[in-house]
Amino acid sequence: MEKEVMILTGAGQIGMAIARRMGYGMKIVVGDKRMENAQSVADTMNRAGFDVLPVEMDLSSRESILHLIDTAQQYGEIAMLVNAAGVSPSQASIETILKVDLYGTAVLLEEVGKVIMRGGTGVTISSQSGHRLPALGAETDELLACTPTERLLELEVLQPQHINDTLHAYQLAKRCNVKRVMSEAVKWGRRGARINSISPGIIVTPLALDEFNGVRGEFYKKMFAQCPAHRPGTADEVANVAELLMSNRGAFITGADFLVDGGATAAYFYGQK
Repeated sequence: MEKEVMILTGAGQIGMAIARRMGYGMKIVVGDKRMENAQSVADTMNRAGFDVLPVEMDLSSRESILHLIDTAQQYGEIAMLVNAAGVSPSQASIETILKVDLYGTAVLLEEVGKVIMRGGTGVTISSQSGHRLPALGAETDELLACTPTERLLELEVLQPQHINDTLHAYQLAKRCNVKRVMSEAVKWGRRGARINSISPGIIVTPLALDEFNGVRGEFYKKMFAQCPAHRPGTADEVANVAELLMSNRGAFITGADFLVDGGATAAYFYGQK
């Protein structure tokens, strides 16, 4: 019997929290570059009564993304997308960050948008980092939003001489995510579907722990200590926002980005110096 299908990319805590909140009664196809990670999420959720299939998937590869979508369609119509895949500035090179977080996300939104069912919804996980980047200008924003995916990495703003380090690359990728969501929302809307992004701050996950223990660890610890919430967040708090966006209560919300960072970005710009 066919079911409605959720595609979950990225076998991490945030993606799993959203899938557990929204994926009951659905076939959940979880893709991750490391099959053991996808299998671990599948095992955990299947033991909790969900119906999850693990698939090896490389977000930097259109061919791999298409294989994931084709696998999902074997079980029914794709009704939901949760994109929580990505790498952090402490995990990867500039090239890898741009290929995975920027290009890969753009391809995924594009390809799922071609097949999402009427009434379908999606969220992609961006980052507060995209909100800390200075304004790039209307022309650059439009290029990030609308350039054909296979030409995205050719944009002048993304060339090595214009990128300072892996954090800068990550900020550019996350700014691009938000602009692509705005552009793709128009296309998804023609199918009666919605797509939004969520920009979390420091959420306690294995990826965040890499950052805490990396070269910018003290900066991040100081950041959440000084933010209005005075703490890092949890994956379930991100899932709270995803539940609104992906449910009927969010029916009038599409093409939007939600900053969920405990006020860290507000403190970064306007807190005491």
